[in-house]
Amino acid sequence: MYCILKILNNNALLAKVKEDDSERILLGKGIGFGRKAGDEFTEIPGASVYTPVVREERNSTMNVVNTIDPVYIEAAGKIIEAAEQVFDTIKRDILLPLADHIAFAAKREQEKIFLSNPFVPDIKILFGKEYAVALKSREIIEKMTGYRISDDEAGFIALHIHSGLSDEQVSDTLKTTQIIDDCILMIEECLGDKIRQDSCAYIRLMSHLYYMVVRAKTGEAVNIELNDFIRCKYPKAGQISEVICHYIEKKLEKKLDKEEVGFLAIHIQRIM
Repeated sequence: MYCILKILNNNALLAKVKEDDSERILLGKGIGFGRKAGDEFTEIPGASVYTPVVREERNSTMNVVNTIDPVYIEAAGKIIEAAEQVFDTIKRDILLPLADHIAFAAKREQEKIFLSNPFVPDIKILFGKEYAVALKSREIIEKMTGYRISDDEAGFIALHIHSGLSDEQVSDTLKTTQIIDDCILMIEECLGDKIRQDSCAYIRLMSHLYYMVVRAKTGEAVNIELNDFIRCKYPKAGQISEVICHYIEKKLEKKLDKEEVGFLAIHIQRIM
């Protein structure tokens, strides 16, 4: 049984589950029309139900929704539904953080403020499907708000979608992407040449670095011992790999498995 806490607009409302006092946001055409705070119901046919997560403990869901125009919450819901058409499942608790980002993106567009996203090339490679959904979301946002966001803003929305597919917060993913970007620059400096970003070897290297960072965070082990082979066959790639591994350890403040050196060196060798 639900009890309505607030009607956000004709298409959105905030309610609590009476059994445990947990909160839900419901979205759907006309679901708020003719209803008022205090009304109770068991379900609303055709409504999408979201369990909101408030990132800062001092805020309640009510406080957060009061600061976001409901149209952006609706737009975030539509984007999540679009993502659900691509991915098997996505956590719906990204609704409010995504809505908040869309609201600020629209405000920046209104004020003609361009927010550069230097990680878009990396996001396209690491989170290609998420970015494709984010590009389509521009049409949703424009249709519902009148503002068309840039490709750079779409890159940030892709990170929110990725957050809904993983246990990573957007800030953590940005940090990981920055580390990977730094690693690529360091490898290029060691090689004295730029790496072709459209090459398969570059894409594999980027993906390997990402999952290498993920393994370091989760403590997952690598069961491939290539270090002796690398020292013998590809010593330069091995030396570069050691530099990169030390850098990642420093940034994450975590120790990498020694096997990571040889595993990474194979990918570095492919671009040499």
